[in-house]
Amino acid sequence: MRAMSLTEFGGPDAFALSEYETPKAGAGEVLVRVHATSINPLDYQVRRGDYPDLVPLPAITGHDVSGVVEAVGSGVSAFKPGDAVWYTPQIFGGHGSYAEYHVASEAIVGHKPAGLTHLEAASLSLVGGTVWEALFTRAGLRLGETVLVHGAAGGVGHVAVQAAKASGAFVVATASGYDADFVRSLGADVVIDYRTEDYVAVVNRETGGVGVDVVLDTIGGDTLERSPRVLAQLGRIVSIVDIPNPQNLIEAWGCNASYHFVFTRQNRGKLDELATLVNRGLLKPHVGAVYPLAGIPDAHALLERPRNGVRGKIGIAVVDENASSQP
Repeated sequence: MRAMSLTEFGGPDAFALSEYETPKAGAGEVLVRVHATSINPLDYQVRRGDYPDLVPLPAITGHDVSGVVEAVGSGVSAFKPGDAVWYTPQIFGGHGSYAEYHVASEAIVGHKPAGLTHLEAASLSLVGGTVWEALFTRAGLRLGETVLVHGAAGGVGHVAVQAAKASGAFVVATASGYDADFVRSLGADVVIDYRTEDYVAVVNRETGGVGVDVVLDTIGGDTLERSPRVLAQLGRIVSIVDIPNPQNLIEAWGCNASYHFVFTRQNRGKLDELATLVNRGLLKPHVGAVYPLAGIPDAHALLERPRNGVRGKIGIAVVDENASSQP
């Protein structure tokens, strides 16, 4: 099989298209023909060497799979050859998804929603699982609450807006003015242009000074530092980014706030919950650009580019090398 192999830590040119032996499904595992994968910030963090002790080189990386079951190992009962499936490979637990085939434990695999293409499904598995864990498992977002989603036009953010709206929340979102209409189309009730407006002032104005119940931070840095200033009493802040510097928590203490830091875990349950939203027409991932397997270096470079103009996710069409809609 062909795979994009990470041969050294560094820039996007650290990948090489290589030939590997096609893996086999062991007991409790499924062998999947990968039709599509996608690019996440975690992917370029791994590539540049943020987790060197967890990623022995050379490595096949990548954290989204949508494809078709090729074979199943002994003891597998939920899937059979020909089933369309989707999942996030076990992070730091073996080969990733930048390949034509992938083997995974049956426990982390879900049946792909029929209403999604492989590119769409591969653009939802990791970010969708992250959103579900952040908003519902950790923050416990409830009907009638107010949530602030930072970075609402991005991969995680655009899914979070839809999932929060589907739960009956009032959704405030930050995005650039360029992306405002897109974010409103996802269901956001209030969109704040972070380039021209102070989100703290706008949120407090829109909520009459009460603040929001939940903040989902996909940005970090100063955005996370200032988030307690918009929290209601007993509010919750959930961040999915690394925290390189200590945070001043005195304002959060005054709100009786709770903090959650999410590095998503794999399981079929979250995929099934997301599939329910998809099947009800309440959630649809947006694929803003598509590259072939060999174009993964270019896809990485695009995702890392500031203000790259891509809404939603960057998809990788593994099966159809001619599928391309690059910006």
